[in-house]
Formats: sequence, C-alpha cells, structure tokens
Amino acid sequence: MSTEAEKDWRAWRELRERTVSGPYGPLALTGTYWLADHPDGRIEDVPGHWAEDGEAVRLTAGAGDGLTLDGAPLDGAPLDGEARLGPDTAPQEARAAHGGRRLVVLRREGRWAVRVFDPDAAALRAFTGIDAFPYAGRWRLTGRFRPYDEGRTVQVPNADGRERGLGLGGELAFTVDGEEHTLQAAVEADGSLWAVLADATSGTESYRFRFLRPPAPAADGTVTVDLNRTLLPPCAFADHFICPFPPPGNTLPFALRAGERQLSAGE
Repeated sequence: MSTEAEKDWRAWRELRERTVSGPYGPLALTGTYWLADHPDGRIEDVPGHWAEDGEAVRLTAGAGDGLTLDGAPLDGAPLDGEARLGPDTAPQEARAAHGGRRLVVLRREGRWAVRVFDPDAAALRAFTGIDAFPYAGRWRLTGRFRPYDEGRTVQVPNADGRERGLGLGGELAFTVDGEEHTLQAAVEADGSLWAVLADATSGTESYRFRFLRPPAPAADGTVTVDLNRTLLPPCAFADHFICPFPPPGNTLPFALRAGERQLSAGE
C-alpha cells in the first residue's frame, strides 16, 4: 500500500513532467547566444540588433522585424525603435518575443546573453517522459543543515565548458546505512537549499550529475532530505543550458538509485 509520502512523490513526478514539457519549459530552449560573441549585434535566426549597453541590453528593431515587447501594445504593433532590457526572471515573463518564441535576456557574471525558447522545438515534440528509479522509503531521510559562518564561492566547470563561481551557504548532512554523508549546498532566496551532486550511478544508470532541492531547514537545522526527489539538471533537457557540475566533495560514494534517472528513450 502506498504511503502518503509516496503519493506526494507521484504527484510531484506528474507536476514535474508537466512543467518540463510546457511550451516554455527547458525542452523549449533552442539557443543561448552570448552577445560578446556577436559584436555585430546580429543573432542567427533572431531578428533585431542586440547590444550590451552597460547595465542593460539595447534592442533595436524595425517594424518589419516582427518583434513585440511586453506582450505588444494594444494595437498589436511590433517594436519600431529602441528598447533597453534588463535580465528576465523566466521565459514566461520575458519582455521580448518573436511570434510564439520568447527571447529571454540573461546575465551571468557580468556577461549578457539572449536565450530563445520555442514552443515548437524538436526536443519538446519528441519528449515522452522522464525515467525515474522506483520510490523507496529508505531514501526519505531527516538531515541537518550546518550553515557556514560566511558564504563561500568555489570555481566549478559548467556544462558549456567554462568555469564559473558557485555560491555555497553550508553543509547538508544525512545518514545512509549508518554512515554520515555531506553535500555542500547553496541557500536560495526563500531559504530552501540546492545541491549539485553525483554518485556511483552517475553517467551509467543515471545522468552524469543531478540536483537536489530540499525545503528550508527548521529553526534547529533539521531538514527533510528526500533523495527520491533528486532531479535532472536543465542541461539534461537542452544543450544550451550552462549547469554547474558538482563541487569538490559532492560525489556520494554509493549508488543513489533514487530520483530521476534520464530522459525516456521513447519508442
């Protein structure tokens, strides 16, 4: 008989698949274009002129480019002139669009980029699901978060081949088969945690690394560590994401046969 925790996990799995297969989910990303690599301001298959302009991106377009801004004016007219764009928080909230595509402005470590999310992306049309290990109660643990006295930043490789800083706020400790294990974790704005990890299944039975997002710890530092909710990083869905690899010490020495494994191969 399923426990409440397993029922919650199944609901989480269903929501997760609906989210990643949404029209502007990670499967819809078809390109990340760093403006420093396009000094002429032109991006392949993206109309308009895009240029870094201090603390913003300057977009210049004519009516014939068919770019719209902020959902377009009430008369539906495309942008004809200039606009200054700051970083977007999500594809669904991107200010610029070209037809059904959302053109997301991104800033990382002082560098600007434009990402293209296309609801007609081939990867989105080919999606058949996410393979996951079966739920097991043994992987739902009570852990403890030990914050650092001061935040730390470590340089780690990213999926695009560059090294970038990864901010870490503390150590997440939990016990498996009588032995304590730890993961360095970041603290999100809402207090929840985020860890990038690998284990003995990485690259064989599961994707080469995965993410874990436990909730905010309680006042005494305790936190539910449900390893059944270990999930694929965005770069498992599209090559144009720049996911960080696990920091030193975040490779678990055992086979974590829990959570998401990889994209379903389909028929």
